[in-house]
Amino acid sequence: MLEALKSLRWQDIVDILIVAFIIYRVMLIIKGTRAAQMLSGIVVLIVVYFGARELEFMTLYWLLGTLLSSIFLIIIIVFQRDIRRALTQVGQTPFTKSPEETAQSIGKIVRAAKFLADRKLGALIVIERETGLKDYIESSHTINAVLSTELLVSLFHTSSPLHDGGVIIHKDRILTARSVLPLTKNPYISKNLGTRHRAAIGISEETDAVVVVVSEETKQISLVLHGGITSGLDIASLRNRLEAILTPKEFDTTKWKTWLQRK
Repeated sequence: MLEALKSLRWQDIVDILIVAFIIYRVMLIIKGTRAAQMLSGIVVLIVVYFGARELEFMTLYWLLGTLLSSIFLIIIIVFQRDIRRALTQVGQTPFTKSPEETAQSIGKIVRAAKFLADRKLGALIVIERETGLKDYIESSHTINAVLSTELLVSLFHTSSPLHDGGVIIHKDRILTARSVLPLTKNPYISKNLGTRHRAAIGISEETDAVVVVVSEETKQISLVLHGGITSGLDIASLRNRLEAILTPKEFDTTKWKTWLQRK
């Protein structure tokens, strides 16, 4: 053990850290999506494959071997949406706001969601994060106005010609209204979900956007992220979840400063 540590080069340490970071980012991307469940299934197949070889179950071993020989092609086909979303995030620099500014923006969205839910007015609010939504912005009605609760409410009021479709928010601005979003093709989505919820899930599968949905039928508020939907949120829960997702994480330099002072 000591000999191995002595032979360890700085390149090896950097190499390990890079690989660990890549694995960490991949896990973040697939966390909470159906890709995570399917990846677990592939891992089970691999374990059964090696188990069949050790137990000399030749038919099962041959069958799984044939299947796993095309595993990379299968992964590309099955995880194409997740791979596309991951690639679009490469080189993206997240917009960082102070926690105070983020809290103000979240407060405006939460108040608008409550107002709309109380009056059974449907809403689809898309909050852009690291992955750009340019393709959907270009085909939408441009607003480009400062984010406010009153403007959000007025856009989704049934008397507004822009109430159909989604609203896209970037930083502290409402960029577009009446945005046409892709519907999810996930066959496991509940049939009780309407077009608005399916569009929210669809855009969250394609990008890392977080979406707030208000149902005009049930008055329920839902939050959608990475293809997963959480429904029946109250205002406090919605605020807490948005803050956990959108509030920039501060890097703790205390430990590093202490370490450097010792050197």
